[in-house]
Amino acid sequence: MKKLIYLTAITAVLFSCSQSKKTEKVMNPFFETYTTPYGVPPFDKIKNADYLPAFTEGMKQQNAEIEQIVSNTAAPDFANTIEAFERSGELLTRVSVVFFNVKEANTNDSIDVIAEEIAPKLSQHHDAIMLNEALFGKIKAVYDRKDSLHLNAEQARLLEETYKSFVRSGANLSPEKKEELKKVNEELAMLELKFDKNLLAETNGFKLVIDKQEDLAGLPEGVVASAAEEAKAAGMEGKWVFTLQKPSWIPFVTYSEKRDLREKLYKAMYNRGDNNNENDNKALINQFVNLRLKKANIMGYDSWSAYVLDDAMAKNPENVYNLLQKVWNPAIKRAKEELADMQKMVDAEGGNFKIESWDWWYYAEKVRKAKYDLDEEQLRPYFELKNVRDGAFAVAGKLYGLTFTQLENMPLYHPECQVFEVKDADGSLIGVIYLDFFPRESKKAGAWMTNYREQYTSPDGKNVRPVVSLTCNFSKPVGDKPALLTYDEVETFFHEFGHGLHGLLSQCTYESLAGTNVSRDFVELPSQIMEHWAAEPEVLKMYAKHYQTGEVIPQELIDKMEKAGKFNQGFVTTEFIAAAFLDMDYHTIKTPGDIDVNAFEKNSMDKIGLISEIIPRYRSTYFAHAFPGGYSSGYYSYTWAEVLDADAFDAFRETGDIFNQDVAKSFRKNILERGNTDEPMKLYLNFRGKEPGIEPLLKNRGLL
Repeated sequence: MKKLIYLTAITAVLFSCSQSKKTEKVMNPFFETYTTPYGVPPFDKIKNADYLPAFTEGMKQQNAEIEQIVSNTAAPDFANTIEAFERSGELLTRVSVVFFNVKEANTNDSIDVIAEEIAPKLSQHHDAIMLNEALFGKIKAVYDRKDSLHLNAEQARLLEETYKSFVRSGANLSPEKKEELKKVNEELAMLELKFDKNLLAETNGFKLVIDKQEDLAGLPEGVVASAAEEAKAAGMEGKWVFTLQKPSWIPFVTYSEKRDLREKLYKAMYNRGDNNNENDNKALINQFVNLRLKKANIMGYDSWSAYVLDDAMAKNPENVYNLLQKVWNPAIKRAKEELADMQKMVDAEGGNFKIESWDWWYYAEKVRKAKYDLDEEQLRPYFELKNVRDGAFAVAGKLYGLTFTQLENMPLYHPECQVFEVKDADGSLIGVIYLDFFPRESKKAGAWMTNYREQYTSPDGKNVRPVVSLTCNFSKPVGDKPALLTYDEVETFFHEFGHGLHGLLSQCTYESLAGTNVSRDFVELPSQIMEHWAAEPEVLKMYAKHYQTGEVIPQELIDKMEKAGKFNQGFVTTEFIAAAFLDMDYHTIKTPGDIDVNAFEKNSMDKIGLISEIIPRYRSTYFAHAFPGGYSSGYYSYTWAEVLDADAFDAFRETGDIFNQDVAKSFRKNILERGNTDEPMKLYLNFRGKEPGIEPLLKNRGLL
């Protein structure tokens, strides 16, 4: 997942200080040029009390910069208007990226208070700029003369995107509509905070405590040891604790022989935000849907999806539904076949029950072992985290000539972080990457890539290199064992690393166009194509080494992985597409009103024929992608991008060399370096020479 930082959505703490403003500025790390190695944020010097004054000063400075543009008596041109606006708000950006990223990865009560305080102020600040009539008038004056300005391609793209961003933010609205829009934006900013806060509380608020050895039946040794450490950390030494973090609940429902306990843990997972308590998200979903519809109507669209998709590759809801249905039909057919296989196993064992959703993981694993003689636990010893990390680095080295060198004594926002310098084949600096691997109560669930600094070219011509960060929630080290990953976690790391490369390899002039600042349904192409290399036998032999012996993964296991590679893809695809349909159904609503969230979700799933044994990957009340996470009317984008990435990887396969240097050079030059400097499909056509079809996606998933 690519995590966006929204200036319209968060930050502030009550700050009291008797020092003079001048002294306060000197003491605040945000007010000075970073003197850290590579100019990374000085995390070791930043205090929570620094955020509010930095935000306040950042907004003040940007307002002054906007006023300077507006009051300039010279005729508006590209330099004094478009570039000047592009480069405004440097301090505000600097504090925003640090605060919001730390809030996602290592929050606390103080940071949460800051967020609730500043969110409405940032929303007001953003709207005051985007709805500034005088500023928009100057931008429009430049835009109206675009054909006579002799701009280069990137300048023309910046002008186009700047003008469009103002229009899509309401610059053409009447004064009355602008006031309505401001109120809606402010309310939405607060909803995002509340939803995230509730979900984190719900995830942290449940623990399955086991105190009988017999209730651990079926669980692998490593899973049991991890649960014992979790219990010890919770002050329950001698017991075993399972949580709603993926590295805990997924192994339990996959291996536990105790069906009642599987049900208990699984239901706790899928009922998050739906417990009619202070952390319930159903009322928030109502507000999200109605406020987004109101905003869409203000902007002249009949639904939120129509508004969002007008600026995406998909263009409209009909195209999204069409794609989802094409994948859904073969996926649900395969899922029913998979269910029949599992039910046969239950019946053969004398189970005398019908499979439920909390049984799927357990019986799918049993069927896989029976069919392919492959157990996930057989693979874990070969997927030590350090080796997986170094394997992804090695792939980037073979494709693009990159080298990664770990840096010591760097400022960190959490002691578990790792930091690496990234250099190009010629020794020049590419950037810096932070890695943060393990779950903790202060971190959101999931995995994402973000930036602490975007790549851009400064006014004096310096190529400012990026600082990117990958945040994950992987299986922790247990006892004297290192962190041993599941293959799903391996794929997740390669996925986020692909986002990281997109950010690192950017070669753009303007920050707002650089790196991953592309449409939502294009941003997942660089991430998802990296997943293909993770499973290639040639690549597995580069990084899959037994953590104790150093033995390279045996060919026998690779063969089993390949044979089982398309196993359970009916389930995996179905649960995903179901969530994408759910997202679209909420956001294609055209009439405001009260929503019974659970009834709406059921109707949505019944409409597409989702079987009861599968739930959507994200139920409504913990669907962070669709509500606060920036993927509203956008969860489909993973599938849209999969059409692209399957076809793009075929470009390598067709040469007979998955590291073909000509293809890699073209992908880097036309996709990874270009950011949003042209229309996404044009960039793709420059790389591939043709538009992709859906067949490679279905083939990769074994659904043809």
